[in-house]
Amino acid sequence: MATAVAAPAARASARYVRSSASKVRPVLDLIRGESCERADEILQFSERRIARTVARCLDSAIANAEHNSNLPATELYVATCYADEGPTLKRWRPRARGRATPIMKRTCHITIVLARYSLAEREARAERGLAGGAAAEVRRRRVEASRAAAEQDEDALSDVDDVDGVVEAEAAVEQGADAADDSDAGDGAEQDDASEPADGDKEI
Repeated sequence: MATAVAAPAARASARYVRSSASKVRPVLDLIRGESCERADEILQFSERRIARTVARCLDSAIANAEHNSNLPATELYVATCYADEGPTLKRWRPRARGRATPIMKRTCHITIVLARYSLAEREARAERGLAGGAAAEVRRRRVEASRAAAEQDEDALSDVDDVDGVVEAEAAVEQGADAADDSDAGDGAEQDDASEPADGDKEI
């Protein structure tokens, strides 16, 4: 995050946006002081609908800096961003008993001002690997490491499942053997009972 506000490098504004300024300001608070790359990521994953309009305004400011001032987006950050109230469209809605209630359709003007990092901050970002294509390379390595860890976890779970299957199979075999032994013992007892003469058949 930038420590001091430098001279503005580029700016862009979106006027007469069909949204109230109170809905835009929380989104602008998220990207104020962030680098252009980080601000774009925040807006992409924001759940607010107005974030798409703010992202378009940010893209316009970055394009102005690249084409008018020949500054790369990796050296820029969001220095200032604000939303002013625009004209309000007044409408009426019919209600019960012949009444009417007003509908206030508000608009706003979004402004984003970009500034360039100082030389010391640019050198520090380059050392941390956040300038140029280094940021993408660092992000790619982090994604590859996370995917490798996830694959290792899946392999470990599959090994555990295989061991559990072997244990269950052995338990089933042991249960079958016990059941066979019990059935053999029951058949032997029945044969012994059949070999003994009944009480009426005993010799006196």
